[in-house]
Amino acid sequence: MKDVVLTSNSWNPEGYWTIPIKEYFAPKIHHLELFDQNGYDLTELEKMYAKYNLTETQSHRSHRTAIKQPWFDQSDKLEGAILNHSMLFERKGYKDEALTQLKMWTKYFPRIWQLISLRPKWGLDYSMDYADCYGNCFELLHWEYDGFDYEEMIDMKQRIEPILQNIDWNDAAINVLRRKSEWHHLDFFAQSEWKCNYFGIPRERFKMVAWE
Repeated sequence: MKDVVLTSNSWNPEGYWTIPIKEYFAPKIHHLELFDQNGYDLTELEKMYAKYNLTETQSHRSHRTAIKQPWFDQSDKLEGAILNHSMLFERKGYKDEALTQLKMWTKYFPRIWQLISLRPKWGLDYSMDYADCYGNCFELLHWEYDGFDYEEMIDMKQRIEPILQNIDWNDAAINVLRRKSEWHHLDFFAQSEWKCNYFGIPRERFKMVAWE
């Protein structure tokens, strides 16, 4: 049974914010708290740039904010193959007036270079779980892939979508469960490699540090 639906969403190919914050403002330490150097969580300062550059952000795990959209979708399920999440992520760099503004602030707040050094980044995230009434519960597939080249990421997105779309996840879960002895004892990365090989998809590539 195939009950996971591919959305029509995609990324914004523009990797940079160019419009400055148009108000009197001087960033403080809390505006860069919990800076995420290898993921997609936005600081308070990044959220302000998102607002002025008309970029929509979404709550991410309630206490985080990111530029993200649903990738695949599934109606609510209580058992079987359950889509935990499936997202398209983005992280922006800076140029033009936005970059000029940031460089001005570095004179008293050198930590601003953390934002200036960011490279635009796009990400794919697909997480499928399984649970049944017999107590079987495991992560069927969690595949993440990041990149700094938009065209490369579009190619990967188009390459992986038909594969994920054509998998009957409930049947796949039964078969993966039968082969539990082959993967259950492995560590995180080895399990990921086993499952990527099983489903015939590229190896994961994620947590890429975004600084130049």
